[in-house]
Amino acid sequence: MQPNFSIQGKVAIVTGASKGIGYGLAKALAAAGAKVAVTARSRSSLDALVAEIAAEGGEASAYELDVRDVAAIRTVFEQVASDYGRLDIVVNNAGLGEGMAALDVTEEYWDDMIDVNLKGVFFCCQAAGRIMLEQGYGKIVNVSSQVSVVGIPDGVAYCASKGGVNQLTKVLALEWSGRGICINAVGPTFIYTPGTAERLDTPEFRDQVLARIPAGRIGTINDVAGAVVYLSSPASDLVTGTLLLVDGGWTAQ
Repeated sequence: MQPNFSIQGKVAIVTGASKGIGYGLAKALAAAGAKVAVTARSRSSLDALVAEIAAEGGEASAYELDVRDVAAIRTVFEQVASDYGRLDIVVNNAGLGEGMAALDVTEEYWDDMIDVNLKGVFFCCQAAGRIMLEQGYGKIVNVSSQVSVVGIPDGVAYCASKGGVNQLTKVLALEWSGRGICINAVGPTFIYTPGTAERLDTPEFRDQVLARIPAGRIGTINDVAGAVVYLSSPASDLVTGTLLLVDGGWTAQ
């Protein structure tokens, strides 16, 4: 018997899908055969993504969701499950990433970072878990970061939030894995996206990053997508409660 990497016909939710990594992950899941429900704070911001997926022969639909709104999370997840008849895959990608020196961190900045990157991820997991546990099957993939296990300057709130994502992933795996749910996290290094291009196109900054990556290159969205599709497929059925680092060796040092 060969490993089964197929997600054909599976129903997936991707949060924070209007741009960057989330946009690419939604496209990758759709290209692999999943029916993808994409979410963002503005539904209209998802129009281009839904159209692009359809033009490439895939199936996608858009839902408005601010992951800071816990009641809305449950409503949207239940709506997706109702619309499609089930929910097989959830990719918790929505997040904030702006850095700030520790002495400059305000309460508002801290709360925003934690509300989106940690609280939002947990309550999305909870909403998914309620549906998937009833089904007896599901795959949850949380987008963490390499800096969930190593520190970077000006990243105190971001690093803390992503470290928390790793821990909640482990605990939920302990609670749910015996009931058919696999829950894991992926930890990307610096990924080239429209949002990171300005910094990564700056020679000095780019050189600093490359000096820390033994693989010798900046990450791409496809690098992350490969890990997410794998963790969404039956091939990873014995993989749960873990962090899959997509970091070119950054954290091996």
